[in-house]
Amino acid sequence: MEFKRDITSLESLPQVAKELLQTFKNERLFLFDAQMGTGKTTFIKELCKQLGSDDHFSSPTYSIVNEYKTPTHTIFHFDLYRLKNKEELFDIGFEDYLKHNTYCFIEWPHLALDFLMSGSFVKVSLEVDGGKRFLKASNN
Repeated sequence: MEFKRDITSLESLPQVAKELLQTFKNERLFLFDAQMGTGKTTFIKELCKQLGSDDHFSSPTYSIVNEYKTPTHTIFHFDLYRLKNKEELFDIGFEDYLKHNTYCFIEWPHLALDFLMSGSFVKVSLEVDGGKRFLKASNN
């Protein structure tokens, strides 16, 4: 399945996030592949809001993983940019997070791909062209 949307403004984020979650309603794992500064974290914050979280959202660049609460579950938000190798994923207990069967949003997922190949996930890309942002998503 494929999903494509233009993100015309910050005001359009709630609708795009809602549509993405509805399109992939049976998926819990979302991989964000995009250049730095394209809005990955901002979009993930909106996804968390759409899922019912009103936590304080921040980039997990230094903490590697942030947890956000909703009325019914926990959301895990990973930023793997600073990790150097797969062993560091073991050190943070990455496999244990995946066993929770809850929403996981992963920025810079390249090191994690070997852990994910046997499961289902949605690959999300954000692109900026001429000041416009485009979101594309597809499941594996």
